[in-house]
Amino acid sequence: MNRFALIISIFSLTYAQYDIYNLNNYNYDQDSLRTINLTHVAKSFIVPGWGQLNNKDPLWKPILFFGIESIAIGSNLHFTKKSNNYKSDFENYADLHWDLQRWFENTKIIFPDNWSDIIVGTHKLGLQINGRYFNTNTLESLSRQHSWSDILVVRDRDFYENIGKYDQFVGGWSDDFDNPFDDKGNWFSEEKGDVESVVLTKRKNYYRNLRHKSNINSSYARYAVSSLMLNHIASGFDALINNYNINSKIGKFSIQFLPYRTLNEGGVLFNISW
Repeated sequence: MNRFALIISIFSLTYAQYDIYNLNNYNYDQDSLRTINLTHVAKSFIVPGWGQLNNKDPLWKPILFFGIESIAIGSNLHFTKKSNNYKSDFENYADLHWDLQRWFENTKIIFPDNWSDIIVGTHKLGLQINGRYFNTNTLESLSRQHSWSDILVVRDRDFYENIGKYDQFVGGWSDDFDNPFDDKGNWFSEEKGDVESVVLTKRKNYYRNLRHKSNINSSYARYAVSSLMLNHIASGFDALINNYNINSKIGKFSIQFLPYRTLNEGGVLFNISW
């Protein structure tokens, strides 16, 4: 009995020195999972190709993303400049060749039966008289109360769009007047679809072409910005995918019953490896 008590005492003293909270006393394997370096991903979202360089990707990748970035920026600057140049051209041309008084007088000639309705129309131009603002709805009465030199048309974005887009304002162009309803001369009509015709003048037509060129180049500039944004996104996701370096091979799943062991706690062990 005394010998048994002695053995129990020795085992008790041995296990009393064992720290169950110290991980070094347990057998375990660390996973092979590698963490994602978000710094590299962020770099690629900010400057396409930067993260690929840090990831040590093949050299063609950062060159490709840098190249697309450079072309997109250069294209945006180029087409924006061209659009603005054409914009200045058509605005200067309209300022020189479209006149408010001429529009009022010519509209009476072009549309003698309903000229007043045409002046009021569905679209308006802004007017300014001695710091007060009006629109072309009241132009007929304003022309009786003020001299034409006092009535200023507001040359804003709507003005430059309306005078080139709508027949309502065709009378303001400075072409020598002739029959506007045939297909020849300074004033002429063009068929638009099956049921509508557009009244043009040579100068209005030239003006419309300048506006069209400005709008086309503005569209190209916007396409370049869209390409720029897509390049940032593509570069960021490419860096994310290539940085996400995980061993995707699925290992075994096992369940083991482990009795109490000398240095580890026993029980049921679930083991999943990947």
